[in-house]
Amino acid sequence: MVQRAAEAACRVEGAVVGALDRPGLVVLLGITHDDTAAVAAELARKVWGLRILRGEHSASDVGAPLLVISQFTLYGDARKGRRPTWAAAAPGEVAEPIYDAFCASLEAAGAEVARGVFGADMAVSLVNDGPVTVLLER
Repeated sequence: MVQRAAEAACRVEGAVVGALDRPGLVVLLGITHDDTAAVAAELARKVWGLRILRGEHSASDVGAPLLVISQFTLYGDARKGRRPTWAAAAPGEVAEPIYDAFCASLEAAGAEVARGVFGADMAVSLVNDGPVTVLLER
């Protein structure tokens, strides 16, 4: 999920671990069992070139920063009952290297990337610009 953000920050135990220093994109990255580093690189290219900033620009067009947060709960399934299951989310030992590959692909393309802390209990604050939120899947 990609959100156009006027400002955003990620905190762990009250300390800021990643933030946007100017308007950019917040990426909530969910990883499932069949995702790979190649899929992450493809998705990173798509996010970097996605034309959702003002004036139909992409982050790559204007050098906008990105805050990337791992978000396994995007794969939550609550179709049965009231307690979601996260069985579709890849386990941490599989997902973390793919998260790292996604961020590395963005950085290799020239993006300024701030990160959350993989697997941590994070408090994410954001001022959604627009609001604009896009769900991307491969």
